Amino acid sequence: MTTAAVFRSATAAPRAVTRATGESRVVRWLLISIALVFLALVLLLPLVLVFNQAFAKGLPAYWDAIVQPDALSAAKLTLLTAAIAVPANLLFGVAAAWCVTKFEFRGKSVLITLIDLPFAVSPVISGMIFVLLFGAQGWLGDWLFEHDIRIIFAVPGIVLATTFVTAPFVARELIPLMQEQGSEEEEAAIVLGASGWQTFFRVTLPNIKWGLLYGLILCNARAMGEFGAVSVVSGHIRGETNTLPLHVEILYNEYAFAASFAVASVLTLLALVTLALKTLVEKRMAS
Repeated sequence: MTTAAVFRSATAAPRAVTRATGESRVVRWLLISIALVFLALVLLLPLVLVFNQAFAKGLPAYWDAIVQPDALSAAKLTLLTAAIAVPANLLFGVAAAWCVTKFEFRGKSVLITLIDLPFAVSPVISGMIFVLLFGAQGWLGDWLFEHDIRIIFAVPGIVLATTFVTAPFVARELIPLMQEQGSEEEEAAIVLGASGWQTFFRVTLPNIKWGLLYGLILCNARAMGEFGAVSVVSGHIRGETNTLPLHVEILYNEYAFAASFAVASVLTLLALVTLALKTLVEKRMAS
């Protein structure tokens, strides 16, 4: 067989596969157009409307809505809640991922199912669970009242509810990543005399750092934007237990539309920053 014949036989199959699996230009452009129209209607148009309504009464009115005492209190509570819930889920996510990927034990499938539980349960139901546990008529209500401990309609309840609904994000990013990487490098480090902490900080953590950061970004975004569970346990006390999403709802229900959209624009900006960070981390993970 000549060199030209060998070349033709080697390249004929890939061309056939390309023709068999490739779509026509019309189909490609149709799919792209559908995706772009969907994104424009569902994502871009709402973003434009939020900022349009936020600045409808001018920049002074926008600034006044943001610096109101109730708005500042809601922003502080939102940041405080995220500052507690995200590190807690960081510790839980790393520990859970380590257990699932590095050890074999009875009940492992149950643990994985429990990690996914907040994804399956409605946030409102999650809030109701904490009310049934810690509310005045709940299982622990009498004991908490006797010891003057407030959880429901107070900051601890908001933190607990937020931590619950955001619990899976870090673990769910790390588990498949650590399963793919395996345990060979950790075993080699231990054989060479490294301690458990040295193995974690010098071997495991560098390998999972981008996945860990990705999970933290998603966890923080959900913590700052959580509404359902927080709405149930907060009591909607202005200046005390309102987070930014709850403050937006109150302003909207009071027909203060410009002010509500102004505060909503702050959450939107935080979401855009989160999206930008998420994109950067995805690029680093892919490289």
